[in-house]
Amino acid sequence: MSGIYVHLPFCSSRCIYCGFYSTTGRRDQERYVGALLKELEMRKGTLFLHPTTVYFGGGTPSTLSIPLLDRLVEGIRKAVDCSGVTEWTMECNPDDVSEELAEYLSLSPINRISMGAQTFSDDRLRWLRRRHKACQVEEAVTLLRAKGMENISLDLMFGFPGETEEEWGEDLTACLNLLPQHVSAYSLMFEEDTPLYDMLERGEVSETDEELSLAMYTTLIDRLTAAGYRHYEISNFALPGKESRHNSSYWQQTAYLGIGAAAHSYDGRRRWWNVCDVGRYILSVERGETETEEEWLTDDMIYNDQIATALRTSYGLSLDCVKEKYRTYLLQQASRHLREGRMTLADNTLRLTRKGLFTSDYIMSDLVWV
Repeated sequence: MSGIYVHLPFCSSRCIYCGFYSTTGRRDQERYVGALLKELEMRKGTLFLHPTTVYFGGGTPSTLSIPLLDRLVEGIRKAVDCSGVTEWTMECNPDDVSEELAEYLSLSPINRISMGAQTFSDDRLRWLRRRHKACQVEEAVTLLRAKGMENISLDLMFGFPGETEEEWGEDLTACLNLLPQHVSAYSLMFEEDTPLYDMLERGEVSETDEELSLAMYTTLIDRLTAAGYRHYEISNFALPGKESRHNSSYWQQTAYLGIGAAAHSYDGRRRWWNVCDVGRYILSVERGETETEEEWLTDDMIYNDQIATALRTSYGLSLDCVKEKYRTYLLQQASRHLREGRMTLADNTLRLTRKGLFTSDYIMSDLVWV
């Protein structure tokens, strides 16, 4: 068993790009935390007795009051054996990091912060409808470090409409000046059912062209690897030993438990997910039930998941982990990419080369079982 994911869907405001389930209503937070702990009690008798990571995601977990956050942390520690947990991560917004929160974190088991910086341009932050200002990222990092937090990850975005390579370089400089232990960087995505997608459909914005996006991604890799970060997953970079253990479990197809509205779980053969509605989630758990949907995975689905996850990472896909039925097919499909330098095969493991990273979606679509 690898991790417990706790979904905290509460936000003070919605960003225009966000496709995750969240709500700006906060009146049900206390009942919701109670439901989380009750769901954990209901599920802990299955596979999930000895987690190695706990991850508070959202939404915006840092909108929880400190007493509620403490109730949640202590409830998890009471419900399951957390003696093997080496990484407790909490996502937060820079403007939520107060002296009081930083002090609490220093006394809690939470030892990793994932902070949504996104950009160091106040204009772009306003356009995204982010509620923090660029200067608050440095203030938050400084405050957390002063209280002993030594593992901080920053999220960045690139490919904003009208953004130049020079502006992206300035964001990277500002990020690196803060010396984060981990950086996640994503191209701005136009996901359906988001305000940003609606703006695209109305012709109010346009996507960054592929050539510029590729140049920005190249700059990202060059700058971060030159600064000593290991590019261990397509969008993730870490100083040695600071890779996200929780997220790595997803890419390595390790079982995990998700609790909360819209949270997903996986046990190796089955995926299930809770209802995407805070009110319905609370009511179902308070009744001693869980309103979920599930799917059982076929061998074909498991193989395709391996392609979509393991090949995202620098660890690659070991052929020993691929059933014999698919191994011959995989090598046949990969042969052209091996010849043309987009993949390597060493130690019985397939990996994307840097050239392959730039066309990873195309390569993976070539390798999946259809």
